[in-house]
Amino acid sequence: MAGENDKFEVYQDKRGEYRWRRTASNGNIVGAASEGYKSKADCEKNMNRGVVATDKWEFYTDKKGEHRWRRKASNGQIVGASSEGYSSAKGAKDNAARQGYEG
Repeated sequence: MAGENDKFEVYQDKRGEYRWRRTASNGNIVGAASEGYKSKADCEKNMNRGVVATDKWEFYTDKKGEHRWRRKASNGQIVGASSEGYSSAKGAKDNAARQGYEG
């Protein structure tokens, strides 16, 4: 399974808010929180969100022509997003699969 050796890290950003990032075994960041959280528990809850059937996955091309994804909860809040752009739609979908996207 892609990403089975990925590592998660929770840290505080410059504003003192908690964020998480997911790092592949080669050191590349392959996922990250799309916002900061005031409590570490809320950050960890988002990090461990897993597959939620009601989440909507959006794939799009950014202004640079790179492919990206974002994940929205049923209330419309963005609960995940690609941390970088990809040269192909397949690359963006492969990265989204690491975060729970099942196509």
